[in-house]
Amino acid sequence: MEYLKAFLVGGAICALVQILMDNTKLMPGRIMVLLVVTGSILGAIGIYQPFADWAGAGATVPLLGFGNTLWKGVSKSMGEDGFLGIFKGGFTASAVGISGALIFGYLGSILFKPKMKS
Repeated sequence: MEYLKAFLVGGAICALVQILMDNTKLMPGRIMVLLVVTGSILGAIGIYQPFADWAGAGATVPLLGFGNTLWKGVSKSMGEDGFLGIFKGGFTASAVGISGALIFGYLGSILFKPKMKS
């Protein structure tokens, strides 16, 4: 049941983003920033974490979840390091995910020999 819930929630988030992309003139990069900022704001006001606990990977994997992770790192680091935590916390909290994306992206490029579009 957890897999089904994660699939449905993640699919609903992706469907809403696709509707946003189709019906606005926003570029994909701006929509991605909008998602990360929305996840951070929802995390800051305490809405996103209960939703993520309920929805599981369906809420933590999309960019909204990344924004929430950044917020959690910043808030934790601000409590420990004060003002410098604003700059340090997001990097500390998201370092594993970013490193994994870079490493697996590099390995994928070695295995599949990507080519430039012409």
